[in-house]
Parts: sequence; C-alpha cells; structure tokens
Amino acid sequence: MTISTAIEGPAAEVWERVVSLEGVNYELAPWIRMTVPRGMSGKTIADLEPGVRVGRSWLLLGGVLPVDYDDLCLAEIEPPRRFLERSTMATMAVWEHERTVEPLGAAACTVTDGLAFSLRAPLAAIPGSGGLARGIVGALFAHRHRRLVRAHGSAEPR
Repeated sequence: MTISTAIEGPAAEVWERVVSLEGVNYELAPWIRMTVPRGMSGKTIADLEPGVRVGRSWLLLGGVLPVDYDDLCLAEIEPPRRFLERSTMATMAVWEHERTVEPLGAAACTVTDGLAFSLRAPLAAIPGSGGLARGIVGALFAHRHRRLVRAHGSAEPR
C-alpha cells in the first residue's frame, strides 16, 4: 500500500521533522505514541546505521497502553530523501516502511509512504485478519498524512 501527499515546506526542512521521534509522535497523535529504543535517546532515524537492529520501540495506544512493539531496524537510508525500515513487530513477522521526501520546487515537497507487512502465524490464521490489519495500517497512515498537512500545509492544487 502506498500513500502520498504534497505538502508545503522545503524538502530538507520536512525531512528533519519526519525522521525525528518528535515528528513521528506528532503524526501518530493522539492515537499512538512510540517510545524510544534504549540507546536512541536524542537521535533521529537519520542517525541510525543500516542493517543494525536498534531495539524495541513500544506502540502505546492513547500514549499509555502497550499494543505492539517495533523491533526497529533500518535497511537503507539516503538522507535527506529516503529511508527503508525493515523490522519485525509483535504482530508482524515482516514490517516494511519506506518513506521518501521529494522536492516540488523550493517551497514544497511530496511525502510518500510505501508499506508492506505480513502478520505472524497465529494472527494470520484468523479469517479476515489480513484485511483488518490492512485497514488499520491504511487508516493510521492516512491519519499521519493529515497530520503532516496540519503541521506544514497542503501543496495540492486548489
């Protein structure tokens, strides 16, 4: 699944925000908050070394209730344009999130999220679980893109 949004703001400025934990948590709010894996305090996604597992980042529903974790690992990073996360989660055997930030002139950019995942065996065996998971992930990333527009403004033609 892919979602893409044109937003106001220079690509480099938007990149700095979307790779920070503060930016990620702003996008997820108020539904989810991610914790910082041990040893990552003060770092951004852009500071991570590709192929090195960073540790668990807990996903907290409403900012308090643990509902999943992301065993964070970046596969590739090309600052200030792109990263590819290839991790595992409690609920997913494979989680891939590729984010790109492409300039649209000097004062706007397009943020694109490409997402792929496969549920772990116990969940995957439940009828309809794949569709439900796609719906939840799709809704969460649509929410994230609305929050990006809220923070930066829309660069979509009016």
